[in-house]
Amino acid sequence: MFQPDTSPEIDRIYRLAQIAGYFPKVGEVFPNDQTALIVAGSQQVQIKAIKWGFPGFKDKQVLINARAETAESKRMFAKAFATKRCVYPTTGFFEWTKQKDKIWFNYRQTPQPLYIAGFYDDFEGEDRSILLTTTPNDSVVNVHDRMPLILSKNQINRWIYQRDFAHNFLTEKMPQLENKEWK
Repeated sequence: MFQPDTSPEIDRIYRLAQIAGYFPKVGEVFPNDQTALIVAGSQQVQIKAIKWGFPGFKDKQVLINARAETAESKRMFAKAFATKRCVYPTTGFFEWTKQKDKIWFNYRQTPQPLYIAGFYDDFEGEDRSILLTTTPNDSVVNVHDRMPLILSKNQINRWIYQRDFAHNFLTEKMPQLENKEWK
């Protein structure tokens, strides 16, 4: 993943997390890493750093994605989706081909702010986050069978604060993306 400072907007979000006393991982983020997230505040959104991944069903298993199609109906996800939605600010995401090539996705070949829909919950006193995936569009389908649920910047507040908007967004068509092989 690109460093946050390749995008002034993402850099600002990471700096706000640090000012709030969090230390999110920069660069490529892996399950169990703390990542900067946009979450609901009492008056406006705020930035936190929360570990990526819900505890799984087996020892040391981590669930990093939830399917948009079932997030509201799965018992493990339904309440958190309804009440604790968040947004992952990033400069892109990776997927791997069947041949194990690492492919980076964004709106353009140069880093642009990209926002991924998710939600979080408390597990034994620790907040953990999960991102949402959906059926891939034409720009991703040849690389992977899922893609993140991507929000535009002007949809962030509605995703976080408006349950009806979030419910309806689960079936939205995703934007076309560009990709490049990552070495």
